[in-house]
Amino acid sequence: MQHVAQTSAPRTATTATEDTGQLPRLFETVETERVPRKPIGHDYVAIQHSEEFRSLRGRFRRFAFPMCVLFAVWYMAYVVLAAYAHDFMSTPVFGEVNVGILLGIGQFVSTAVITALYLQFAKRRLDPQAEKVRQRAGM
Repeated sequence: MQHVAQTSAPRTATTATEDTGQLPRLFETVETERVPRKPIGHDYVAIQHSEEFRSLRGRFRRFAFPMCVLFAVWYMAYVVLAAYAHDFMSTPVFGEVNVGILLGIGQFVSTAVITALYLQFAKRRLDPQAEKVRQRAGM
């Protein structure tokens, strides 16, 4: 541990407040505390509570949640089969390719398919409604 020399400077109000652990306010004064702050930009809370936005969010959820559940079930089925159905997963399909390899490739294919479906869904159903929400909010 280092030895720090004590200074012989007299104790001031600043060092006394530092000793108590209470620091003085640096940027707020009595005047600034009383002045209400004006919102800058768009009223995002009002946008979020609008009927158009709720409809948009509901439409997104009706697509996203079922797809997430579907993919999670498909993925867990693959994991469970890989862990407990060794004979089934090692069944040869052609040459050295077995069921496990095909199901593993199917995981990548299903990810690409879900992504393509979402892009198509968003372009047709979400983007036009999101544009209406933006226009109504003046964005």
